[in-house]
Amino acid sequence: MLSALYGEEWRNNYSEESLMNDKHFREIPEFLNSKKKTLTSESAKELSAKLVKYTRSSSEDGDAKEVKRWFWPLVKCVTIRVPNNDLLQNVTLVDLPGNGDRNQGRDKMWKGVVESCSTVWIVTDINRAASEKEPWEILKSASSLMGNGGQCQHIHFICTKSDVIEDSDDLSVAGVRAAIFKRNTQAKEEVRREFRKIKEVKKHFSDDCFKVFTLSSKEFRRNKWLKPNETEVPKLQEFLQNLNNCHSETLNYVAGGYGILSLIQGAGCREVAGIQADVCADVEENLKCGLKKVSESMLKALDPLKNCLIKAVEKSKSSCESALQSFLKSEGVPGSAFHRTLKCAVANNDIYKTRKGEAQNLNEKLASCLTESIDEEFMKTFPNESKCEPLNGAISSFSLDTGLLVEKYKGVQLQLEFLRKEEEKVRKEINKIIRERKKEIYSCLTTTIVEKMQKCYEDAQQCRGPGSLKVMRTIIEQHVHAKKDVMFEEAKDAMLSKLQNLMEDILKKLKETMQVSIELSLRTDDKSLPDVKEELATVTKYYNKLKENRDEEILQIS
Repeated sequence: MLSALYGEEWRNNYSEESLMNDKHFREIPEFLNSKKKTLTSESAKELSAKLVKYTRSSSEDGDAKEVKRWFWPLVKCVTIRVPNNDLLQNVTLVDLPGNGDRNQGRDKMWKGVVESCSTVWIVTDINRAASEKEPWEILKSASSLMGNGGQCQHIHFICTKSDVIEDSDDLSVAGVRAAIFKRNTQAKEEVRREFRKIKEVKKHFSDDCFKVFTLSSKEFRRNKWLKPNETEVPKLQEFLQNLNNCHSETLNYVAGGYGILSLIQGAGCREVAGIQADVCADVEENLKCGLKKVSESMLKALDPLKNCLIKAVEKSKSSCESALQSFLKSEGVPGSAFHRTLKCAVANNDIYKTRKGEAQNLNEKLASCLTESIDEEFMKTFPNESKCEPLNGAISSFSLDTGLLVEKYKGVQLQLEFLRKEEEKVRKEINKIIRERKKEIYSCLTTTIVEKMQKCYEDAQQCRGPGSLKVMRTIIEQHVHAKKDVMFEEAKDAMLSKLQNLMEDILKKLKETMQVSIELSLRTDDKSLPDVKEELATVTKYYNKLKENRDEEILQIS
């Protein structure tokens, strides 16, 4: 890394003062001020040439021989913005580092990003799709971050270069096509078979979440042997377009306008003044009943998870010993090499990666005793799949029954319509809150273990000289034995506390939001408000049309 950034001259003078001299950062002065560096280009080719020194090592790019300094060791993240591209509108593609990246900054960054990804693409050569180790290692190591600890709904395994066929010059067009299709089918079957073997992933994702694509970008452009749709590139393009859910955003926007106009028009109606008190009383009673129903539904949905968590604690107390010993007594590793590994691990608070990218992490090993026991139940309670609702649909059960009230009170239809739209809006907001909070809830098990183990790493860091390996092992071993009963109980209590807080916050938001909406719609009688009858009719027409289109799309998908 130092040679990439400073050249070989750093070996002659590697004092901190010398290495931080401004002359080394003339091309990237932003680094010294912790600012972003912006590069602008008219073409992708031009931008690629500018980026190469910040994103690649000299050994990777023979065409960049004129580059003397490589700044990739300083770079954690590169963001590329592409203008006027309909395919990528409202969509962000993230290229994450591979499993062997040992840079802690990038490692922390990509873990934070992958938690927010709705889809993960794993790209590999079709000839090595099922047999190559790294893609599956990435999938296994990141499965909990993507699944229960994230919001991933789809995993796409993309096999590239599907058009590269041996001896293709000796075959007819029909022969090449047949060979491509045969290998594509075989590759898909092998990859799916491999996916089903990985227990760590299956706890977080069903078979429906996993799809395999066999791509040929070259054939997509030239059409020598395959038609464009046979290259499967259009399938991915269609998927990206569906991710750009601008239709739903438009519907939500129009629905908001529809609700507000209904409120304004309803507030100005003189004939409803006499029944507003009765309507208000009924709505408030329905709100009370609705909140009670949501509370009961949430408790019922969370009971299996709570019971599973209690059992997981007892199981973890007995199984943590094997996790501890597998970390402290690595078989097949010479004493001196393992000494360096353990020393590096405790120096970095239990974070260590080998040169092959294999993780050495006692905290995660200990936490996995808990998480693996609750993974399946947690996924049922907080599913990522869009067709499934969190908490067994408890939030959807909330309603003010405005449809029934419209039949009873004809004169306040517009006000009740506003309340119905506010119901829909707050349910969507709460589902978003749940999606984010459930990541925090799941990760708190590991976070608690990390906090409880911190002291023993600090003590182990003080070990020096002969026999220090044995002393480090003893410190860690004794700490786990002394703390395991309390540690796992506190992790359980932390999760239960966060689940309780989530329930309370959901009920509070439902109650406060709907109380404000009731106040606005049924206790407001402002004759100075304008007549918006025509505007309401126009927006109603657009709203109904958008709803019809959405329902048609849902039927096509299902």
